[in-house]
Amino acid sequence: GKRILITGAGGSIGSELARQAAAQFPSRLILFERNENNLFYIQWEISRRFPAVPLVTVIGDILDRKILTRILTDHQPDILYHAAAYKHVPMMETHPIEAIRNNVLSTWNVAQAAAEHGVKKVVLISTDKAVRPENVMGMTKRVAEKLMLYLHKKQTGVRFITVRFGNVMGSTGSVIPLFERQID
Repeated sequence: GKRILITGAGGSIGSELARQAAAQFPSRLILFERNENNLFYIQWEISRRFPAVPLVTVIGDILDRKILTRILTDHQPDILYHAAAYKHVPMMETHPIEAIRNNVLSTWNVAQAAAEHGVKKVVLISTDKAVRPENVMGMTKRVAEKLMLYLHKKQTGVRFITVRFGNVMGSTGSVIPLFERQID
């Protein structure tokens, strides 16, 4: 019965969150993604499997404050799952500025906007690589976790929560699909 917003809804973790949320029959499910194809496929799947769930899709970048403001104002989500992130360790070693931009600045942008628009709960999907970071991706996710903790302690009225996932079998950032491609 809640209004749910998922960032990175077309990714492997975001799309699974969308499936799980749809199965609980929210009053509205808002899927936010910048990859058009991924968003199309999860929208197509959810609309067929859960036709009674009111579904909204938004193509855009979470760093764009105007789009975030419009979504939060128009749909007033109760819970926001922030799954949008860069996850490939070697790629982020090569592109550390993009890792910081996408994993840290976007988290700050989403969390700040959520606090300003009365979202009740924000759940950051993080990674086990943030425990003792030894790479850029892990460090950016650790900083994102620290931002969530900072905002939670500020008592903004929002519950900021972080969930760490380990290697999720078959996820986009997992080594399993790479092994399967190598075997093929």
